[in-house]
Amino acid sequence: MRSPNESSDDSPGYPFDETATARAVVDGDGILVEWNEGARRLLGHTPAEVVGRPAANLLAPDAGAPLSPSADRRWSETLALRHRDGRTLNVWLLAHRRRPDLGDRSDWLVVTPLESGEPPADTDSLSAMFLEQSPCATALFDERLRLRRVNTVMAESIGLPEERIRGLRIPEIGGRPQNDELEASMLQVLLTGQRQDVQTLATGNTDGALAWLARMAPLTDAEGRVVGVCLSAHDFTDQYLARERLQIVNEASIRIGSTLDVTRTAQELADVCVPALADFVSIDLVDPPEHGGEPYTGPISAPVSLRRAAHRSVNPGNPEAVTKLGQIDVYPSSSPQADSLVAGRPIVATDPMSTLADWLAWDPLRGERVRELGIHTTMSVPIQARGATLGVAVFTRFRRPDPFTADDVLLAEEVTARAAVCIDNARRFSRERETAIALQRSLLPQTLPRTAAVEAASRYLPAARAGVGGDWFDVIPLSGMRVAMVVGDVVGHGVQASATMGRLRTAVRTLADIDLAPDELLTHLDDLVVRLSSEAGGEGTTGEVGATCLYAVYDPVTRVCTLARAGHPPPLMLRPGGSPEEIDVPPGPPLGLGGLPFESVELRLPEGTVLALYTDGLIESRDRDPDQSRAVLSRALARTAGSLDETCHDILQSLLPPTGASDDVALLLARTKGLPTSQVATWDIPADPALVAPIRKQVVQQLETWDLSEAGFTTELVVSELVTNAIRYGERPIRLRLIHDATTLIVEVSDSSHTAPHLRRAKVFDEGGRGLLLVAQLTERWGSRHTPEGKTIWAELALGEE
Repeated sequence: MRSPNESSDDSPGYPFDETATARAVVDGDGILVEWNEGARRLLGHTPAEVVGRPAANLLAPDAGAPLSPSADRRWSETLALRHRDGRTLNVWLLAHRRRPDLGDRSDWLVVTPLESGEPPADTDSLSAMFLEQSPCATALFDERLRLRRVNTVMAESIGLPEERIRGLRIPEIGGRPQNDELEASMLQVLLTGQRQDVQTLATGNTDGALAWLARMAPLTDAEGRVVGVCLSAHDFTDQYLARERLQIVNEASIRIGSTLDVTRTAQELADVCVPALADFVSIDLVDPPEHGGEPYTGPISAPVSLRRAAHRSVNPGNPEAVTKLGQIDVYPSSSPQADSLVAGRPIVATDPMSTLADWLAWDPLRGERVRELGIHTTMSVPIQARGATLGVAVFTRFRRPDPFTADDVLLAEEVTARAAVCIDNARRFSRERETAIALQRSLLPQTLPRTAAVEAASRYLPAARAGVGGDWFDVIPLSGMRVAMVVGDVVGHGVQASATMGRLRTAVRTLADIDLAPDELLTHLDDLVVRLSSEAGGEGTTGEVGATCLYAVYDPVTRVCTLARAGHPPPLMLRPGGSPEEIDVPPGPPLGLGGLPFESVELRLPEGTVLALYTDGLIESRDRDPDQSRAVLSRALARTAGSLDETCHDILQSLLPPTGASDDVALLLARTKGLPTSQVATWDIPADPALVAPIRKQVVQQLETWDLSEAGFTTELVVSELVTNAIRYGERPIRLRLIHDATTLIVEVSDSSHTAPHLRRAKVFDEGGRGLLLVAQLTERWGSRHTPEGKTIWAELALGEE
């Protein structure tokens, strides 16, 4: 219990005389919890005699009903009170809730002035100063900060006559938390003699002005001593609300559309408007058309099916939401959602229980929720962009007592229009992204080929936010059991980047088919990108087409890997039993610069070596620099124990954030294989056509050793034609090589001539010209490749077939 002379919690903490006001505090159950010295002076009861007892005990017999707990936040009345000596005193009491937010459980502060006295005469110096210096709604306080005088405007603003409140302090008159701040500022004026301006906002239920500017000035006597404070109040609610609306619009422009995600954008709209504009906001959107079509632009008819995209409430847990996020709800013609969409304009319902009676009767759960929460106003605003209807935003008020005004409607339209553009952009981005992903995946290999050279696994992940890019990977079987591995990255994102990637991937496969060395292949690819840039640009300009690429060729017979790169991240290598290491491949310029050379490097790799080829999206992150990412990649690669597919998953989990990569990611892992020497046979061929027959016999014997006799006849014919052509048209030395694995037999004939063979149509009476045509008919595929020593003609035969 507080002592009689102790300051109340409402006081700003200075030792003014509290006995000039009779003060008491009554809790929500009607029990007295505080009783000051002024109250003792008024009724004679000590705190020990009344604190903890019902306040109704102080009423005189037949005094009428005491203060009702359901009364408004402020209450005043003259009551007959019982004095300690048995007398009855008629006392005017002013009471207000100390915590309006607690509702009926809030304490009541009950006060009455004890020293109000008569109004000062006009000749009184304070009154003269008051009349001279008061500019508008004005109140005059003495050196104890107790009210001495108010003019008519101020009395009307307070809502109480001057004779009733004279002698009270501001917290005792108003009862709002802002009044304590005002009194603290008045004390500073009293102590310093300096003017102060304070802006204050009314809270809780109020029918008056929302925003006030309190201007406080010291009142001085002839000697310059501060003997009081003059307070002038100016209503600037209109300016405040206008500023609030501008701030909401500004926040909407900053916060709405931070991502290209439709649901996130809808949630941002709801977050901006609660509690600044409404107590509850729901966003329902029309489902986008299937297969990436344009949104519907025709008239809307009820009933309307909408999907809940977002909602936000001033209450935790969104208890006002009848529809769950992601759920589809049907709105009939009597609902504000359907009516506003059909009309194409905002619709405000000021009394939902009457204006929306048909809808709430159709949906009893919503009707019950409206009654429970005391919803008194709803506003439905269509979400429209580019002539299409995207959905509807519903704004609801139940805690704020004021209904939506015409300015609120304009503000809701402005904010919703901004959100509509962002939602439309997000949906268009989603459609383009889906198209680009479909194009990208159609251009990438669906499965990696099985080869005798490597075991491979791959991953491709589109960017989470920036859009699909032009990353690609490929594994290309080459002649002689060799294999090419390629990883590339086209600059940019979207459908254009995916289309460019497709052209480059096709070009790489075409150049790989003619067995170009890695550095030569990149040179030709660079020329292609230069031409694509020229085609992409306008007249006299160059377009922005660029790419990086890493190209590697591995030969399982010699176990030599040749690599070259064009501005691409270097690959990693993990030898059996070793640690991951970066392969020092000359960097080379990015594709598209033109005229700059590329260099290649050769490595002899033991069988079981794992190569990791990737694009920069794997190692570029906001959270760490590329060197740190390479270290993480090395550690993940070092853990390779199971399949390469599991290793791919482990690498992506280690390097990429849960929300996805900021750029496209392409990853290709390859574990090298070696072809045993027992599966390779080589002969040096003398330049004598008469010796072709013995060579054919040796080939048949070798096939019998390999248990491949069923392929003997076809192989014998192919060897005869290729060796004969090399003797006739090639240059020494001439070499024959046979290579086989479980499914393929390869015949290779090499010589030192650089002249490439070609098919030609022989005439009826020509004696030659049918050799290569016969080879093409007998084999799965054939071709030639240039080597540093000359050329090699090769042909592949499928084993196990007739």
